[in-house]
Amino acid sequence: MTDELLDIITDEDIVTDQQMRSTVHQLGLQHRGVHVFLFTRDGKMLVQKRSADRAASPSALDCSVSEHVKAGESYLDAAMRGMKEEMGVDGVEIKELVKFRMNYGVNDNEISVLYEGIVDPATVKFDPIEIEEINYYSVDELQEMIESGNVKFCGWFVELLNWYLEKPAKMSFFDS
Repeated sequence: MTDELLDIITDEDIVTDQQMRSTVHQLGLQHRGVHVFLFTRDGKMLVQKRSADRAASPSALDCSVSEHVKAGESYLDAAMRGMKEEMGVDGVEIKELVKFRMNYGVNDNEISVLYEGIVDPATVKFDPIEIEEINYYSVDELQEMIESGNVKFCGWFVELLNWYLEKPAKMSFFDS
């Protein structure tokens, strides 16, 4: 994974500095992220299995797209870039669902935005370096998989799904 420049932000999401991603995670500096839930027309969510060599949550199931917001980039631009880089899709219309603050793990503190949109599976060409495989699941299937404990999920994906299903989630929210 190449290092990238990220904005350092306050609890109010105001940029105060910029640091390289490696430094941000080493020091636990608050930064920005985005996630996208992409659904097929019949309501199944595109879910990625992260590559085994990923630093965070290797071989775990993750939402359709998860990205850091690069320095100077908007949340929406990062989501659009992530869809292109991770899933090879361009021009997908997405809408913002929620802006939140969450601890993603040791020294990983983010303010993030979750988007959702519709994707045609025929257009998806995932990045084989970052992603081992993709599958499509109903939200009910995902909930059952989480409850079974037999499948490894990224912690943030579980929290996002909990919020989506109107269950308690370890997130704090913004009025956007």
